[in-house]
Amino acid sequence: MIIEEQVKLNNIATTEHEIVTLLKQRYSPRTFKSEKIEEGHLQQLFEAVRWTASSNNLQPWRFIYAEKGTDAYQAIFNCLSDFNQTWADNAPLLMLTAYKENQDNGDENFHALHDLGLCMGSMTIQAQYIGIGLHHMAGVNWKKAQEVFDVPKGYHITTAVAIGYFGGNLDELPEDLKKLEMAKRERMPHKQFAYKEAWNNNEK
Repeated sequence: MIIEEQVKLNNIATTEHEIVTLLKQRYSPRTFKSEKIEEGHLQQLFEAVRWTASSNNLQPWRFIYAEKGTDAYQAIFNCLSDFNQTWADNAPLLMLTAYKENQDNGDENFHALHDLGLCMGSMTIQAQYIGIGLHHMAGVNWKKAQEVFDVPKGYHITTAVAIGYFGGNLDELPEDLKKLEMAKRERMPHKQFAYKEAWNNNEK
């Protein structure tokens, strides 16, 4: 078995309760196959977003994406944190996410950021289904991205996403990131975030 396949197997979650297989398999890779994302697959990702629930069906999400080798791709890459720049150019496609801050009547859309997160969950699972990995990145200079891409007032760049087919060469990564790719995955237990009937702070 090649190392890249072993990484994918190692990252299957060991759950305490049975969940959908796609959720167990999902992880955030830092290496990808070099091949371009097929147009049909890309449209499937955005179709999954399109049918995501949103408050009052406002669908406040927006995206800017670019393929490797283009000026726009380099512009997105240049907005990433130094840490993310050590690996993100392995991805054949980079994307910025954004949301519309207000409703059309001018009122704040308090739930817009929630809706953006919800739609990215849909995109992530659709991607997993067709063999595409998404690595969501908080490490992005959103103010710089707003300027570089001339984002209109009232819209807020939020995160960046590296997108590509699972695979790639681990040797493309610095040594510390190689270890992260192979490290055991861990999550906090339910009791630390799900409280029955009353708030119970068991986070210590």
